[in-house]
Amino acid sequence: MNNSTQAIETQHVADIIKVMNGGIDFYEKAKQEVDSPRIQRMFDKMIDAKESAVTELQPFAIAENGKPENDSSMEVSARQAYTKVLDKVSRDSTEHTYVDQLEEVEDKVLEELDEALKLEQPVGCERALRAVQARMKECHDEMKALQNTTH
Repeated sequence: MNNSTQAIETQHVADIIKVMNGGIDFYEKAKQEVDSPRIQRMFDKMIDAKESAVTELQPFAIAENGKPENDSSMEVSARQAYTKVLDKVSRDSTEHTYVDQLEEVEDKVLEELDEALKLEQPVGCERALRAVQARMKECHDEMKALQNTTH
């Protein structure tokens, strides 16, 4: 029963990447639907942050599953589909609708990171998760601030 010789396995990182991949796709599509250059720039910033995080976490997903994670979260895809329907019903509040739904995606990203950090992770993975979590918290806070200005 010598735990020090057992390797700790990476856990839940692939799920985080799925949520981020879904978020990247959602931001890309939302960017095409909004007219405000300020909001488009914010969406670009969120895309860049998530792409960097995925790149940073991908080696841990490979350690977890034996292959890179390229899928998207079903929950994020469902939110994207919901937003498209809402947008068709209420064309006058497109920016507001997208910002609200994307802020929820940011919540989901933080939730998934919290879940991963509750698990025992290899030291390098935990360090990477904490760094990504700090950056994603900044993204969340910026989207929350943007959400408050679109109401």
